[in-house]
Amino acid sequence: MKKFSTSFRGYDKSEVNSFVGEVAEKYESMLNNLKNRDKQIMELTKEVNHYKNIENSFNNAFKIAEETSSQMKRVARNEATSIINEARNNASKIINNALLKAEKIENENQALKHRTNLLKRKIRQTLEDEINMLDDIDDFDY
Repeated sequence: MKKFSTSFRGYDKSEVNSFVGEVAEKYESMLNNLKNRDKQIMELTKEVNHYKNIENSFNNAFKIAEETSSQMKRVARNEATSIINEARNNASKIINNALLKAEKIENENQALKHRTNLLKRKIRQTLEDEINMLDDIDDFDY
């Protein structure tokens, strides 16, 4: 605490005025300092809020990217399953068609064998008949 010297009517006016001036200057300086700090705090608060907004935007973008990735994986799996099923169905159709053609060819082959055997028998029978006629010719007397 500051001590003032005394004069005829109380304290020395010039000392008191000087002290009040110093206090006023310090008060004003501190007030300006507080105003500057408040301004700085507000600017930093705005900046922090700005960065929080950016962080939220990044988090939302990341969540959307994860969801999109999961959805794309799901779609790709479904499409792959669909392609595999379609390929299996096509393979089954191709195999069934091949089996039907093979069966048809086998039936045609059996029919040809049967006709060939019939034709052989007919030719053999015809040849035997011809041989018998030749033998009969030898039995004739001329």
